[in-house]
Amino acid sequence: VPATRVELTVSCRQLLDRDTFSKSDPICVLYTQRPGSHQWREFGRTEVIDNSLNPDFLHKFVLDYCFEERQNLRFDLYDVDSKNPDLSKHDFLGQAFCTLGEIVGSAGSRLEKPLTGILGKKCGTIILLAEELGNCRDVATLQFCANKLDKKDFFGKSDPFMVFYRSNEDGTFTICHKTEVVRNTLNPVWAAFAIPVRALCNGDHDRAIKVEVYDWDRDGSHDFIGEFTTSYRELARGQSHFNVYEVVNPRKKMKKKKYLNSGTVTLLSFTVEAEHTFLDYIRGGTQLNFTVAIDFTASNGNPSQPTSLHYLSPFQLNAYSLALRAVGDIIQDYDSDKMFPALGFGAKVPPDGQVSHKFPLNGDASNPACHGIAGVLEAYQRSLRHVQLYGPTNFAPVVNHVARSAATVLDGSQYFVLLIITDGVISDMAQTKEAIVNAAKLPMSIIIVGVGQAEFDAMVELDGDDIRISSRGKVAERDIVQFVPFRDYMTGGPGAGLSMAGLAREVLAEIPDQLLSYMKARGIKPHPHPSHVP
Repeated sequence: VPATRVELTVSCRQLLDRDTFSKSDPICVLYTQRPGSHQWREFGRTEVIDNSLNPDFLHKFVLDYCFEERQNLRFDLYDVDSKNPDLSKHDFLGQAFCTLGEIVGSAGSRLEKPLTGILGKKCGTIILLAEELGNCRDVATLQFCANKLDKKDFFGKSDPFMVFYRSNEDGTFTICHKTEVVRNTLNPVWAAFAIPVRALCNGDHDRAIKVEVYDWDRDGSHDFIGEFTTSYRELARGQSHFNVYEVVNPRKKMKKKKYLNSGTVTLLSFTVEAEHTFLDYIRGGTQLNFTVAIDFTASNGNPSQPTSLHYLSPFQLNAYSLALRAVGDIIQDYDSDKMFPALGFGAKVPPDGQVSHKFPLNGDASNPACHGIAGVLEAYQRSLRHVQLYGPTNFAPVVNHVARSAATVLDGSQYFVLLIITDGVISDMAQTKEAIVNAAKLPMSIIIVGVGQAEFDAMVELDGDDIRISSRGKVAERDIVQFVPFRDYMTGGPGAGLSMAGLAREVLAEIPDQLLSYMKARGIKPHPHPSHVP
């Protein structure tokens, strides 16, 4: 377990202007490299900031900091022109390379670098600030309103929003929250928002928190109304006369003798509670139920041929077996009975040769569970000899099968994980989307491992990382699908060793947060973990 987690804040200054009628709309994409690999993999993206050449991105990148590894980072900037997640559809604004150690080791852990990558052009600079995360797990929920703010708009009242900054050790400020815009009012009531205490003050309750109030303008040139400062300790007193703040515009104060303020902001409510972690739920007895579904469609190739993805060689495991083993070996630690339902789809099954989209690999429809990952592998290899690969490739039946089980245990005592291993050519996209949108309400996650060399565009769409999946106008309430192409983990060279640990890490990376998002949405708290009585 890495000793330290580091939060990176990204800002840029003097970016290139790529838009004709307005300023660029920048986004920053971070790429990382695995230890020992030269391949760049996307780690995450910030939000898009409209009309700005000097963006301070709100989205932070949280990285595990390993002193003993060279952690190469690459930051690419783009001017976003549409909702398309494909970066090649947007204008490139420049890039910067560094290591995490380089940022952490700079004065104040703040690194400024020129952006490069466009010949003959100055692309501006990137500013990277690293802050070690305190292990404070509290989350504060705050709500504010304002009164009699200055009127900034010629035709209507102002459209106010607030921006919160925490102060750094060196006296500079880092953005940590933006409220929504309340339209056309000088007396806004903003929605309550939750924010990790460490984001507000990094565990130092007396550290200054600066709040700026703006009038929103469509073109990005928001008008400054005024500001005030407070601290976590002040806010924690809750609603009281201490938490009514005068909003002051320093320039007006200097110019006008009679100037009092530009309005007031009042804290309406303040609560704080500990953020529960994945391990709190596991310790409290939540079980993970693991179901496997394997693609037996004809597009995998004839299993008796060495070119088939289902070929059973006496010398090595095929891609299906390897993927199953890599993910199963880790997940079985969280499943106390070690019994895993294993299903196949897309084959003609005996005795009558009907096509089935969810048949038990062990041949027992009343109890498709196999004992341990070894039992699943054995059942998989046995059923390959008895069924005929066919089609079409329908995911919805297995998704709905697991969803039916998940729907019977909504109390947080069990969480269901479905692993689908497929060659990726899906036939029932609309039904699968519908099934996933319905499953997003339930305690379940879906992992899709794509084997073979197909284009996996449909799988990437199901993953929903860039655009949340929707069906018939209903958007999934949580992102529950994680897609990983198996070929990214096939390392060539002697013995063609497989980076199975890497595959497992990637595949399981989102499960803890997905479990937490379910528990949080349902207000389920972890059980106090049973203490062992001596």
